[in-house]
Amino acid sequence: MDNEQPQCPHCKKKLDKWELPDNSTWEALYHFVCFNDECSYYVRGWDHMMETQKVKASYRLKFDPETGATSPLPCWSPEAHKDKIIKD
Repeated sequence: MDNEQPQCPHCKKKLDKWELPDNSTWEALYHFVCFNDECSYYVRGWDHMMETQKVKASYRLKFDPETGATSPLPCWSPEAHKDKIIKD
């Protein structure tokens, strides 16, 4: 992958570099995450998780630059994981 910052397929905003947790098993040095609080994927996630799992949680789109795979990043509040955003 080149250095171009990927875009969220749901809201079209650029994804932020996100520092992986300690002891992560992911191969990449960082992933990209959509931290747009108005993204439809994130907004719909709150209702979906309450209806299907009975938990107050949502998820954000996460992109692994090593594999090209996207997956949900679970979050329990609007501020969850934002402390790991990598500012260039």
